[in-house]
Amino acid sequence: MARAKLEIVAARHPGSLVLAADSVVAVGRRILPKAESESDARSCLALLSGRRHKVLGGIAVSARGRVRTRLVETAVRFKKLEQREIDAYVLSGEWQGKAGGYAIQGRAATFVSFLSGSYSNVVGLALFETSALLRSLDQP
Repeated sequence: MARAKLEIVAARHPGSLVLAADSVVAVGRRILPKAESESDARSCLALLSGRRHKVLGGIAVSARGRVRTRLVETAVRFKKLEQREIDAYVLSGEWQGKAGGYAIQGRAATFVSFLSGSYSNVVGLALFETSALLRSLDQP
C-alpha cells in the first residue's frame, strides 16, 4: 500500500522527494482493521489480549525517479487484558483510526509485555529504516 500511495503522489509532483508509509497489524493470518468504532476497538483488543502479533510497516521513498521500498516487521505481545482495562482504553479514544485499535505511544504502552524490532514502526513509521532509505537516495 505504501508503494501505491507513493506512485499517486509522485505522479502529481514529479522530481520531488516523496515518502509514503502504511501499517497493518496481524494476528496469525488475520489482518486487523484500523479501528473506526468502539466495537472495532473492543474486538481488536480482545483478540490481541494475551497474544503475540506483528506490526508490518511498509515504507516507500522516491527521489529523482529512483524508488526504494522496505517492509519492517515488529513483534509485539500484549499481556492478558482485563475487561476493565479494555473498557477504560476504549473510553480514552486513543484507538480511533489506529491499526489494530491501539496506540503504543499512549495508554496502550502498559499492555505490552514484549516487543522485538522497531518501536517507531509500531507508532507508525520505522525511523531508522526510513533514514536508511533516504540516505540510499542521497537525501539527508
